[in-house]
Amino acid sequence: MVDLHSPMLNRLIDAWLDEDLGRGDLSQPALNKGIGSAYWMAKQRGLFCGGELIKRIFKRLDPSVEIHLLIHDGDAFNAGEKLLNLQGPKGALIAGERTALNLAMHLSGITTTTATLVKELQGTGVRLADTRKTTPGLRILEKYAVRCGGGVNHRLGLDDAAMLKENHLAWTSGITAAIQEVRKNAPWPSRIIVEAETPQQAEEAVHAGADGILLDEMRPDILHSLVPKLRALAANGSANGLPRQVVLEASGVNPKDLKEYAACGVDLISSSKPITNSSWIDFSMRFKEVI
Repeated sequence: MVDLHSPMLNRLIDAWLDEDLGRGDLSQPALNKGIGSAYWMAKQRGLFCGGELIKRIFKRLDPSVEIHLLIHDGDAFNAGEKLLNLQGPKGALIAGERTALNLAMHLSGITTTTATLVKELQGTGVRLADTRKTTPGLRILEKYAVRCGGGVNHRLGLDDAAMLKENHLAWTSGITAAIQEVRKNAPWPSRIIVEAETPQQAEEAVHAGADGILLDEMRPDILHSLVPKLRALAANGSANGLPRQVVLEASGVNPKDLKEYAACGVDLISSSKPITNSSWIDFSMRFKEVI
């Protein structure tokens, strides 16, 4: 679960602010002293993300800054709509403006793109999951943005579940042996996912006791017949002889083909597109009369 209240986020915020402020904002001596007010305006439509983060950025600069959100994470907005009001020391409002805007525009773009893809899957029962293709240092936030758009999170990191991908399997004695080694060494609640590039690999992974199968770049016509077969194999027992359910995930899917893949009966479709191919949503921060 993504936790925006994590102490780790304070360290990230400090690093972001240090990057922008350096030794200090050289323009601040020109400002009149006292309290100022500002608001955010959307320049285009989309879905919002980043309210809690915005609060933490400005509060990190000055605890006296007041932020009144007019919209919640995951809510839709239109071009020209006011998103939030701010009030506080003018230097703090100026200092936090660019960092807060950049992050909120980026995250809102991810949320907006995610919601567009999730809408394609509406009524199918198939969920859209993200991947580990994230910006280093921003993973916790980018994955949160996916959730705000209606998607679900895949692994946050390598310690969430064992995923035996193509490069892993190339350096093992095979799928069955690899699963056995992971089971022997990992904590008992750990799940094992196997990336299968062929139906034969997928069937072996089910037999060997994998908890999930990532069906990578397989055509819908193949999955239509393979998915029921894999479910039947799992229901009939695996290496330990116990019937079970296996999570089946399609990956390497072109977003325009989402409905076609959803009709194959998979549980998840994973995609990096909401994070890697989304566009920022344009916001601006506008300053009002001095108090």
